[in-house]
Amino acid sequence: MMATLLKWFVPWEFSWVFLASFLVACVLYWRGSRRVRVSRGRRAAFWIGMAIIWLTLQTYLDFYAEHEFFVHRLQQLLLHHLAPLLICASFPASVLRAGLPRRWRVRRLKRLRRSRPWRVVGGTLFQPLVASVLFVFFVLVWLVPWAQTLAMLDWRVYRFMNWTMLLSGFAYWSLILDHRPHPPGRMGAGMRVLSPGITMAPQILAGAIVTFSRSDLYPIFEICGRAFSFNVLTGQMIGGVITWVPAALLESVGGLLALRQWLRLSRSGRLPRKTWQTPRRAVLD
Repeated sequence: MMATLLKWFVPWEFSWVFLASFLVACVLYWRGSRRVRVSRGRRAAFWIGMAIIWLTLQTYLDFYAEHEFFVHRLQQLLLHHLAPLLICASFPASVLRAGLPRRWRVRRLKRLRRSRPWRVVGGTLFQPLVASVLFVFFVLVWLVPWAQTLAMLDWRVYRFMNWTMLLSGFAYWSLILDHRPHPPGRMGAGMRVLSPGITMAPQILAGAIVTFSRSDLYPIFEICGRAFSFNVLTGQMIGGVITWVPAALLESVGGLLALRQWLRLSRSGRLPRKTWQTPRRAVLD
């Protein structure tokens, strides 16, 4: 019994890169939360999000994700939607920054943020249109049967798939849940509310196509060996529903959180006011 339980906590495919990145983020947040005030709700959101990332990538759940389509879709939903949404809702940037040694914050971090490569990469990945397109693109491209097959046959492509889902989720939700007005925020407050409704539409369509398909779109899972013995089309239908309904619900939650920030900015008078200029000809008349 104990051996069976421990099996779930042993990584199916261990990654030193992931472990190092995960530990650095955890240590920085722990150090930072001791230096700045962070509410319990924000702390809970961050640690739950980090636990979800660990669960999906470094436990035995990853085995089932490689052998059942609907578990794979659940894994992608957690990586792309839920975990980044929770972590970005905790506003961790200031806490992580506070976790760095003072010398690093004063010298190295400022120098890095002023460097041209950092500004080019950050300006591109966090440009609202680019981040929104990538957010949808990586959901759709990994649903294409040939791309799914390639990811399941090559462990490097499989890890690339998981990283693209996670990082594109972080880029998108950090823009949607930004608590600042525009500028300095990269996206306007109204667009943050509207954007999830736009990005969910193609995902709903793709999920519906998979759900109502009457043929096996992903025979690669048969080749890899399915973990469960129930009907193939039933598993495919469940995977399509996961891509369709829970994803749309989470994006709706993200839109509501963005609406909350919009109302908060409006009440505090921090939204930019439009100034209407009278046409010069009308003034002369």
